[in-house]
Amino acid sequence: MDYVCDVPAAAGSPGGKTWFRIETEAEAVRESALMGHAVEKHFRQAQGRAEASYVPPAGPFIEQQIGLKAHLRRTMPRFFTLRDPEGNGLATAMVPAGAGCPIVVGVGNRDPYVEHAEAIRVLAAHLGIPLERGRCYPYGR
Repeated sequence: MDYVCDVPAAAGSPGGKTWFRIETEAEAVRESALMGHAVEKHFRQAQGRAEASYVPPAGPFIEQQIGLKAHLRRTMPRFFTLRDPEGNGLATAMVPAGAGCPIVVGVGNRDPYVEHAEAIRVLAAHLGIPLERGRCYPYGR
């Protein structure tokens, strides 16, 4: 996982929270197990679509994968996990690369905005995109 940003602790609360980017299938598998939801499935599907859209450069077979990693990073949705200081999973976010609706869910697909609205606001500010509950929490519609 790759560090994204910290969420300062609220006044009177111990420790803060941290957002990380999920970058590999193994990390997505761990997130699904930890959080009790299907981010692993969505990660695999997105990776499959991105790989299928990759056009390798012309040249020797050995060079066919050059550029694939950068292509995946550009075209796949970004997946994020919110963790507390002990490493417990609190929320997961999937942010599409282009147009599309971000999704933010908590443990077991519960509403993360109840307990982690400020942390979600911090991620939204860091990414420069809105992550409002009415738009991003799919089970509240």
